[in-house]
Amino acid sequence: MSTKEYKSPAYQVIPVPIEKIAANDYNPNAVAPPEMRLLYDSIKEDGYTMPIVCYYSKEQDQYIIVDGFHRYRIMKEHKDIYEREHGMLPVTVIEKSLSNRMASTIRHNRARGTHDVDLMSNIVKELHEIGRSDAWIAKHLGMSKDEILRLKQITGLAALFRDVKFGQAWKPVEWSEE
Repeated sequence: MSTKEYKSPAYQVIPVPIEKIAANDYNPNAVAPPEMRLLYDSIKEDGYTMPIVCYYSKEQDQYIIVDGFHRYRIMKEHKDIYEREHGMLPVTVIEKSLSNRMASTIRHNRARGTHDVDLMSNIVKELHEIGRSDAWIAKHLGMSKDEILRLKQITGLAALFRDVKFGQAWKPVEWSEE
């Protein structure tokens, strides 16, 4: 695709009823209560200034959140925002596979803040289970090999280490009984 034909999703914002939007089950981003209050205040004062990024699932007829879960939560949890916005959220849609949506979520989140380590470990585990290599994860999630190794260690699953080449740190010595 040439750059002349490409149009960023931000230029194609659509209003979507919140009832047709669902959270993904892999987002490791956590926002503390003070920041959630600040996000609420921001949306109350300024409105939604950034769309929610979603993938549209035809099978479920739902928009699955890739980025913007906490903005979505504000509308779900605050009747005043829901009413003011008539239950509609601004959405941009991306067409990507599950692993690429996971990578997009992580890139969006990592550019902004911190992650829950256990949830990040689970994402690394899931990506490995669907066949993504450490190199793919490092490239698409912006992680070092050491970071991936640490996250794998947290899950404790031997299968995650199947591609790791282990060195011979020591060799057993045969004991003689003299």
